[in-house]
Amino acid sequence: MIISQILFSLLLVFVFSKAYKSYSKIYRNINLGRPVKPFKNKDGLRNMVLIAFGQQKMFKRPIPAVLHLFIYVAFVITQFDLMEQIIDGLTGSHRVLSTWVGWFYPFMISFIEVLSVLAFIATIIFLARRNLLRIPRLNSKELKGWAKTDANLILLGEILLITGIFCLNGADKALEMNYPEKYHATGFFAINSWLGPMLFGHMPEYFLHVISGFGWWLHIFVVFGFILYLPTSKHLHILLAFPNTYLTQNDPRGRMTNIESIEAEVKGMLGLPPDPVVEETIADFGSHDIFQLTQKNLLEAYTCTECGRCTSVCPANITGKKLSPRKIMMDVRDRMQEVGKNLDNPAFTSQSGEIDNPISYNDGRDLFSYIDKEEIRACTTCNACVESCPVLINPLDIILQLRRYEVLTQSSGPSDWVPMYTALENGGSPWQMSSERDAWIKEI
Repeated sequence: MIISQILFSLLLVFVFSKAYKSYSKIYRNINLGRPVKPFKNKDGLRNMVLIAFGQQKMFKRPIPAVLHLFIYVAFVITQFDLMEQIIDGLTGSHRVLSTWVGWFYPFMISFIEVLSVLAFIATIIFLARRNLLRIPRLNSKELKGWAKTDANLILLGEILLITGIFCLNGADKALEMNYPEKYHATGFFAINSWLGPMLFGHMPEYFLHVISGFGWWLHIFVVFGFILYLPTSKHLHILLAFPNTYLTQNDPRGRMTNIESIEAEVKGMLGLPPDPVVEETIADFGSHDIFQLTQKNLLEAYTCTECGRCTSVCPANITGKKLSPRKIMMDVRDRMQEVGKNLDNPAFTSQSGEIDNPISYNDGRDLFSYIDKEEIRACTTCNACVESCPVLINPLDIILQLRRYEVLTQSSGPSDWVPMYTALENGGSPWQMSSERDAWIKEI
């Protein structure tokens, strides 16, 4: 027993030390963006509770929302089971909480079992939707390869997790029934009080211990594997959806932020006191790499669930244009991962110096290595993608910043746009009219 405790303790330390390093890199990558101005968001807590925790926006599509809710609630509630297993692993006990919390213990285990069955049903349906029914938004071209594998791996992991729970509970209930003098009763479990004895009741005591141990370790290994796997997966949103919704300001849809250095200069020319601005280290107008995007933009890229709701309502995408708001967020995340790997590569850093400095960093690539200009030009700024996102991600802000860079810094853009820009600059109107804009007022 002591050897088992030592091995479990070493495993626990290994997993959480590796996880700390992985999550620290995520934090580091997000901080490569420009700091966001301090703000007061009175709706932040409300957004987090209703949208991240309460899944409010998911229910615009009720069927997948209910199925997702089964898995989500099961994930949250099974932390009770995980907490007990960690205590058992460290202390060498078994079902220690059953003697600590009394009647509440069988109630929680029963709740977990019912939710696990519902989560299992939802998991099978989600696998079918992706691989058999091939729902279009879950099988678009940007999800080919790793993105599709990632989604399936998590769903298969969910099945393994439920298998572990039911093997553990079922074998334990069979032991309690067959050998009541040796194993103390843990109360009535909603499913395994009858399913466990039915499946395992005829087995000898040794085999029941093997099945119980198998279920216990399977549950632990799946959970620990999930913790280590999460930083490389879209399922990181289960953690980042909470800060992302909290930090989302309820600004008017499509509002573009001013370029801080220009705003300060204009206020100075008008004799107005400038607002405190974040230190400007980049002279470009707009964004062409992750360093010019804000930390909130980068947080959103890691928060993206890849659900495709944004792309499925995008009028540009629906009409056959190249733009996919989901792909924009995935591309930003991929670029962060690429820069992060360079930061972790001693061979690269020895040649590049302070490569986390946006002025000195240069690997010959930027966001336009991932995103075609045709994509950002196709956006109609209708905000359909922003409205549809279940975790308040704003792909439009990134698109506008990339477009701003193309137009203002590169003096580029489709030739059809040039007359409009010229008219705006000269007359304050997109229409090329020879008369002054306010001439009609003089006539009145």
